[in-house]
Amino acid sequence: MTILLGNEELAVGVSSKGAELRSVMRDGIERMWCGDPAVWGRRAPLLFPLIGRLRDGWYALDGRRVKAPTHGFCRDRAFSAERVSDTEARFTTASDEQTRADYPFDFRLTVRFSLEGSTLAKTHTVENTGDVPMPFELGGHEAYATCLLPGERMADYFVRFEGVDFIEMFGMDEAGILTLPKTKVPLEDGRLTKTPEQLGIDTVVLEGVPGSAVALGCAKNDHEVRVEFPDFPYLGIWTKAGQDDARYLCIEPWSALPDAHFSPRELAEKLGVRTLAPGERATLSYRMTFR
Repeated sequence: MTILLGNEELAVGVSSKGAELRSVMRDGIERMWCGDPAVWGRRAPLLFPLIGRLRDGWYALDGRRVKAPTHGFCRDRAFSAERVSDTEARFTTASDEQTRADYPFDFRLTVRFSLEGSTLAKTHTVENTGDVPMPFELGGHEAYATCLLPGERMADYFVRFEGVDFIEMFGMDEAGILTLPKTKVPLEDGRLTKTPEQLGIDTVVLEGVPGSAVALGCAKNDHEVRVEFPDFPYLGIWTKAGQDDARYLCIEPWSALPDAHFSPRELAEKLGVRTLAPGERATLSYRMTFR
C-alpha cells in the first residue's frame, strides 16, 4: 500500500512496507532514487532498533549474545497506515513474537510524514510499552536521486556543509565496523565532492555536523535537497561501491553510531544509544527541503 500526499510544491508517495519514502516529485522531476535492483534495490529504509552491522552479527544484552540483522528489522515490516490529510500520513508498528527474537523488548514505533511547502518532515515516535528499560537506535537511509538532467554525471554532485573547511570521518574495516583514528577530509568551498568509495571507505560516518544540516547539490543545475537533523548527532553518507555513476546518494541521520571496535558489546552502552524507561517515549525528527 502506498499513501500519496501532495501540496502546491511536492507530490509524495510513502509505502506501508517499512514506512518507506518512495517518491518525491517537484516540478515534474523525481527527486528520490528509483530502487533499481540491478544497482541497489532499496530506496529509503528505516533503521530500527539497530543501525549498521554488528561485530560478528550479535550484540550483548545483560551479558548474553543476541543475534540480529543489519539495520534492524523495521525496513521490511508491514506498518499500519493512515492518511490523516492531504499533507500528512502516519505509519505504526509494534513488537510481536517475531521482533522479540532479535530485540526482546516491547515497543510501539510511529512514523509521521508531513508536508510544509517544499519541506517534507519525518517524525519518529518510539514508545517503550514494556516493563523494563529499552535501549534503541534509530536512523534514516534516504537515497536521493542524482543525474537529474541529461548529460549529468555523479561527479557533478556534492554534499555541502555549513561553515567548515574539512570534515573528520571515522575509519571502517572491511566488515563495516567503525575504527579509530578519524581521517580529516578537506572540502572544496564547503563541498564534499568525492564518493565514499573514492575516499577509500564504505560509508562516510560523521558526528557533530555543524548546524546539524547538509545539502545535496549539483554544479550543473539549481536543484538541491537540504536535510536538517537536529535530533540526530550522527550522519552517514553512502552509495554502493563499484558504481561509477550510481545515480543516487544516501544522506542518513542517525541517533547512534553503528557498531565500532572501540564500542562496548552491551547494547545499552553503545555510543549514542538511548534508553527509554517503561512507559516513556522519545520523538526524533528530520526535515528534507527540496529546492
